[in-house]
Amino acid sequence: MAGTRQPGSLRLHLLAWVVLPMAGLATVNLWTSHSNAVATADLVTDRMLVGSARAIAEQVAVIGGVLDATVPPAAIEMFDTGDRDSVYYQVVTARGRLLTGYPDLPTAPRNVHTGIEANYRKETLRLLSLTHPIVGAGADSPITVTLGVTLAGHAAMVRRLWATAFAQQFALVALAAIFVLIGLHRGLRPLLALRDAVRFRNKADLEPVSVPGAQSEIRPLIEALNVYMERVRAQMAAQRRFIANAAHQLRTPLALLSTQAAYARRETTTQARDEALVALQASAGRLARLAGQLLTLSRAEPGSRRPRADRVDLADDARRVLEECAPLALDRRIDLGLEADEAVPVIGDGTMLREMIVNLVDNALHYTPAGGHVTVDVRAVGDMAVLTVSDDGPGIPAEKREQVFERFYRIDGTEGDGSGLGLAIVREVAENTGGRVALSDNAANGAANGTTGGLLVEVRLPLARDEQGRG
Repeated sequence: MAGTRQPGSLRLHLLAWVVLPMAGLATVNLWTSHSNAVATADLVTDRMLVGSARAIAEQVAVIGGVLDATVPPAAIEMFDTGDRDSVYYQVVTARGRLLTGYPDLPTAPRNVHTGIEANYRKETLRLLSLTHPIVGAGADSPITVTLGVTLAGHAAMVRRLWATAFAQQFALVALAAIFVLIGLHRGLRPLLALRDAVRFRNKADLEPVSVPGAQSEIRPLIEALNVYMERVRAQMAAQRRFIANAAHQLRTPLALLSTQAAYARRETTTQARDEALVALQASAGRLARLAGQLLTLSRAEPGSRRPRADRVDLADDARRVLEECAPLALDRRIDLGLEADEAVPVIGDGTMLREMIVNLVDNALHYTPAGGHVTVDVRAVGDMAVLTVSDDGPGIPAEKREQVFERFYRIDGTEGDGSGLGLAIVREVAENTGGRVALSDNAANGAANGTTGGLLVEVRLPLARDEQGRG
């Protein structure tokens, strides 16, 4: 169908479900890694600022009664990381007198070993202030050393730390994807073996499929496939039997028609020709009936036509069928009766349900002797619709009741010209509608009418429900 989205690869689907969540977690981890890298760079820079400020403060001393502040080169060189950072410093006395450094340098909270960021000369600095007592300095003690450094080295440290974390996370996800692909390849091997076993086998080979080493998740699929193949094999066998039987059944009446037509042509008298034509007409009628039943049986088979869900009143259909069969019953002097509820609704294929009733009534009339009785009863019993057809015919022995549902099967010694398809059609229609059919003796009806018994056919179908759930 146009516009239908085709499913993708199972391998890619499973890989995506494994790798994408890992990639999402890695992204979250990279975000936290960046925060950790910034915190680490802040800590390292602050420790360098503390160390440098303490080195400067320890070089301040009173020489000749005068405070002297000398900045040791090592205190500045420790920031020489190759990132061309600028270092700014300031040393002031307790009374605010500048001893050395930049007079306009901002200050930070004193003796707090966590630096702050401030703008100075259009640059962002990491600043830290440290106080240090000076012996002999009097009111000028303690001094305050403020030290600031630009953030080029700080940013480079953050990038290096984050790049390392990124490389580790990327390598982790890539390795996970590789191992997942290897695992999927090994795990899907039985499924691919099943595909090849089905794809490359002979078209006529419907034997069960076997895949050694299949996992427990795949075994139900293999079992379901084998069950389906068994059904297909059984259906194909039934089709072959049906075709063979149909060809055999059609060959005889066709040969009879040809013989009767040839005989009618040879007759010279009008009376003999008329008798031959009557016989020919009867044979043609039987052949038409057989062809009609073959077509009905073919339509009744599962999958032969689109399923229908008509709401059918079984009692009304039975009434209509009996009206059509009434002339035949009168000709054979058979008492044809109907006992039915006002409405017995079922859901199914209306045409096929009517054919089922026709075959039941036709069989009953066919095998009931003249002067006999055929009764059709349609009732709603609980949640089932029950259709029974009883007659005064010879009945069917208990050991033959399952066989008579087979196509073209007829009991030895049975009189008449039936095709052996009527009950096969009845069973197909009943089972397709979700019901069942059963045969039993009609001894009670036979005793009531002074006959030797007969056959009772009972069909049970699910009763249709109305919108309130009532039958």
